[in-house]
Amino acid sequence: MNRFTNTMDVPRRNRAMGMLLGATLFWALSFPVMKSLYLEQQKLLPGASTWFLTAVGVMYRFGAAGLLLALYLGRNLKKISRLELEQGIGLGVFGVGGILLQVDGLAYTAASTSAFLTQCYCIIIPLWVALTRRVLPPWKSFLSIALVLAGLTVLAGLSLQDLRLGRGETETLIGSFMFAGQILWLERPRYVANDPLRFSLVMFVVMALICLPGVWLTAPSAQACVRAYGSPAAIGFLVTLVVVCTLGGYLFMNRWQREVTATEAGIIYCVEPVIASALALFLPAWISIWADLSYTNETLTPRLLIGGGLITAANVLLQKR
Repeated sequence: MNRFTNTMDVPRRNRAMGMLLGATLFWALSFPVMKSLYLEQQKLLPGASTWFLTAVGVMYRFGAAGLLLALYLGRNLKKISRLELEQGIGLGVFGVGGILLQVDGLAYTAASTSAFLTQCYCIIIPLWVALTRRVLPPWKSFLSIALVLAGLTVLAGLSLQDLRLGRGETETLIGSFMFAGQILWLERPRYVANDPLRFSLVMFVVMALICLPGVWLTAPSAQACVRAYGSPAAIGFLVTLVVVCTLGGYLFMNRWQREVTATEAGIIYCVEPVIASALALFLPAWISIWADLSYTNETLTPRLLIGGGLITAANVLLQKR
């Protein structure tokens, strides 16, 4: 349960929403960066499977983030409590499960369908809260959810014919349940006194360790784990993912989500595809110049303007008291 619910805490709540939007920006940045990294790795390891590149990327990304955080914490590592271990393990399992299911599902369904189904946690969370706590979210949350769903439908360009439950859609939907579980796990009242840095460290380590078997099973050779990052551009992309998208994004989430409800957090996180689409309008060309890649900018479309506007309106409504 979030701790700040009365009107005296409005400034702090609004600050928390701003910080969570910052986390969403950092995660959105990961989309063009990961796409660029994949293009670079196609040159470094032609023919490497996407499963291997995904597993080794997640392992390095979260393993490096955990190492940096461990160095920062130093002697405070000894203070990690049983509840912080428990919270970090839960967050790590939910987080890596959602990522891996989303990536594999993307191979069997359209990207637009994947983007839509991934954000279904904005419906799953209030339903779970209503069923388990027998408390309905406020009307603003319902209206915000409706605006988000309408915006995602427009943004993804979906029609009813696109929504079928094959392997890709099923995996993506299960992944959305995992992301919902991560958001709800972070909100649990028993963890309210936990230190965000310490349980984040546990989370990062768990996510890296879970990927180890996947790397071992899919790696074409031991050298491939090194060759996948054997260029300055690949290392630069990895550093960005570790420092900005992982440490920045997840530490903001783990620190500030406790100041809002899980339902509100789920709606805020739905801004991610809007920001990712906006970044794709200009960032690929900049990256291509720096890394010598063939990665073209996307174009501004009415779908982005309308869909993004609806999702933005949902978040503006959410911040009104």
